[in-house]
Amino acid sequence: MTSDYTRFATRAIHAGQKPDPATGAIMTPIYQTATYAQPSPGKFIEEFDYSRSANPTRTALEANLASLEGGRFGLCFGSGCAAMDCVLHLLSPGDHVILCDDVYGGTNRLFHRVYNTHGIEVSLVDLTDHDKAKATFTDRTKLVWLETPTNPMLKVVDIASMAELCKGGGTMLAVDNTFATPVLQNPLALGADIVCHSSTKYIGGHSDVVGGALITQDEALHDRLKFVQNSVGAVPGPMDCFLLLRSTKTIHVRVDRHCENAMQIAQHLENHARFTSVVYPGLPSHPQHAVATKQMSGFGGMITATMDGGLEDARSFLERLKVFTIAESLGGVESLIESPAIMTHAAVPTDQRATLGITDGLVRFSVGIEDVADLIEDIEQALG
Repeated sequence: MTSDYTRFATRAIHAGQKPDPATGAIMTPIYQTATYAQPSPGKFIEEFDYSRSANPTRTALEANLASLEGGRFGLCFGSGCAAMDCVLHLLSPGDHVILCDDVYGGTNRLFHRVYNTHGIEVSLVDLTDHDKAKATFTDRTKLVWLETPTNPMLKVVDIASMAELCKGGGTMLAVDNTFATPVLQNPLALGADIVCHSSTKYIGGHSDVVGGALITQDEALHDRLKFVQNSVGAVPGPMDCFLLLRSTKTIHVRVDRHCENAMQIAQHLENHARFTSVVYPGLPSHPQHAVATKQMSGFGGMITATMDGGLEDARSFLERLKVFTIAESLGGVESLIESPAIMTHAAVPTDQRATLGITDGLVRFSVGIEDVADLIEDIEQALG
């Protein structure tokens, strides 16, 4: 499922996609069909018998995403949570999971309030602390799940270091690469077994489609995940896949602008008296800036910052913004902003939020690709 092309920008546009043989259409058609004619009972044209199992539009997207992550196999899902759920279906009661302590609120909820009730033991660990992570492994540890950069505190975990800890013990390493995108970071090349994406975010990039994806190099692991994908059926429809294929063609140019704008805004906020802390992996002040520089080719479009006046100060600031929009989600071309404590991470227990630094005054910026001068002026007028 990989591409003949070697350079990222070309693969983004062409991998997994050829002109339609029936018409020559450049864009992969939307195969809006539930089932397929069989030339003889039990004999299919290629792999297509029923669209839960395979659909040509989805197959093109899966091949495209696999190529972008440098993997051999891609699988697409109806959401990022559905993709994550597919991986967790590989576990059995009694298995132990090490979960990065700072993750998306829905990830925390799925691990702790769904799978934890089915006999899966979950340990929350700060995976930026190598010794603490190493000490958490047991002979029952079957999965390490991490985000890097994390959501929302933007911690950066050393993927290669974590892959080394997982080696030889039958422990899978899964990396949620949603914030970094395949443009900036390729976890498979650093030793991860599985890469996960909420393709709703930067892969989709236009805030108009929900989806998820898993990518791997390992054929046997792919076959296990594919079995679950088909059995559970949490797959995207062909229109969603078509929209995502439209979006991957521009992901490299979009992410470049996200990074450029976010760096300028992070530098501006860091020098602003109204913010007590600013977290962005591209700033030298970031605790894991060296790790980010080592494993990422850019620092992304996400910034978190803490306001000096708590929730009411943050609420007032968000309500006064005109270009930034208050909304959950991220990674679209338009700039979004939110309060994690009462929005995306409200499901995280209060004590966990406090430990991580998800305070009432914390705001999360998803910096879009508008003119950065307009974004900075918007921030200033809202603060004023």
